[in-house]
Amino acid sequence: MSFSLSPAFPLKPPPPLRSHRSDNRRPEHPAARHLDGGAAASLKPWRFGVGSGLKSREWSGRKRRRFRCEAQLGDLAPVTSAVYGSLLLGGGLFAFSRSGSKGSLAGGCTGAVLMATAYYLMQAPETKSFGYALGFGAALLFSSVFGIRLVATQKLTPAGPLLGLSVLALAVFLSAYLQDSI
Repeated sequence: MSFSLSPAFPLKPPPPLRSHRSDNRRPEHPAARHLDGGAAASLKPWRFGVGSGLKSREWSGRKRRRFRCEAQLGDLAPVTSAVYGSLLLGGGLFAFSRSGSKGSLAGGCTGAVLMATAYYLMQAPETKSFGYALGFGAALLFSSVFGIRLVATQKLTPAGPLLGLSVLALAVFLSAYLQDSI
């Protein structure tokens, strides 16, 4: 039995790179001196960096792209109320299934209903500020509940992360209300 290492079909070398430019000039960028005209023309300016052959002094002066969030807080508040309400409902259901805590189930359902109402109110321009206020009030209520629970039990979980989420939701609703009222 013998094995052959030759390929079943003949391998052809790749075609030469061709420049897209009509005058075959090389780009002015320092990294282009290592490449032929076609490869240099196809490079994007933001791909220079680690592994590109450029020294840091050559590419550090380049303008960097930055990602900006164009969304207003008024756009994030309904999403925040939906996510926060579903987390409160899920947490209440989880606590009820694990320990049979009816208080956690009632709190989770109450939080979900308040956040669903706030979400519904935020959809109409006439009642948007009422939705922000309801979301703020519910987040303030749950922030105080989770803060009291954290101090009373001295256990970080579950009150610590829930307190953090409540404070974050509180900040979003307050900022959205202030931005909408100005």
